Amino acid sequence: MQLIFPRLRGTYDRFEPLSYALLRLAFGLMLVTHGLPKLLGRSHGSMADPMKGSVNLIANVLHLPGAELLGWFIAILEGVGGLMLAAGLFTRVVAAMVAVQMLVICYVMGPTFPWIDRGFEYPLMLLFIALCLLARGGGRLSLDARIGREV
Repeated sequence: MQLIFPRLRGTYDRFEPLSYALLRLAFGLMLVTHGLPKLLGRSHGSMADPMKGSVNLIANVLHLPGAELLGWFIAILEGVGGLMLAAGLFTRVVAAMVAVQMLVICYVMGPTFPWIDRGFEYPLMLLFIALCLLARGGGRLSLDARIGREV
């Protein structure tokens, strides 16, 4: 594609790997802020016990068996997986799992669509970020690139 201001090409080319790494870092750390309270048994925002809230949602809204085990999986995905995404380690694997999680959250939040009363625009945006990371992988500034292998 031709740029309107061709002299900016070098700036864009240099900034692209950093901007992608910053997106991945911010996304991963944001997930950590949701996973750590669950793992540590701490309150999170208006939720006194976010792990209990997750288990309740899994059991009583999604009606899935093994709600407590799935709650721990989600907490580990957000806490540890978030750190892995931030570092760019096994980026595609973790991003795929997060994408599924966000898709389920969008399904659960669907009745309040769209942008009012706790609608699902936030998890929907996170779903698309996860899909972007899944498609592109960790990028040049990642542990995946440093190791030289990715899924």
